[in-house]
Amino acid sequence: MVEAGMDTRRFSDPPCDACEVVTVPTRQGLEAVDILRRGAGDGVGPVIHDYGCDTLGFLVPPGTAAAWDVPGSTCTETDGRGLSLDPAPEPPLAGSDWLLPPGEADLATDPAVLRAALGEAARLIEAADGCS
Repeated sequence: MVEAGMDTRRFSDPPCDACEVVTVPTRQGLEAVDILRRGAGDGVGPVIHDYGCDTLGFLVPPGTAAAWDVPGSTCTETDGRGLSLDPAPEPPLAGSDWLLPPGEADLATDPAVLRAALGEAARLIEAADGCS
């Protein structure tokens, strides 16, 4: 965001064309989105879903894949292959669409915040499934 000639983005915000993607099962991803949107800290960045609604992908800063080790998820390097995050971009992959499009979300989700939200989401799902 730019106000009075000052760039107010967090210093750690990555260039958009270098973002990586953390992919998770849809149920866990939707829980994590809710957790992130309710949180008092950093918000959730752009999120993409496949048309089969099997997975959600969270855009995260470059370098995340090198240390990503959250069970049940994967982090894919994009190698700067043109993830265009214009305010109204086309989805970057055929057969996908934005759940939270760029322009309505932060530039990228902080990996540590996402890791915590995915853990909390997994625990909520396990508890809910155990109550059946």
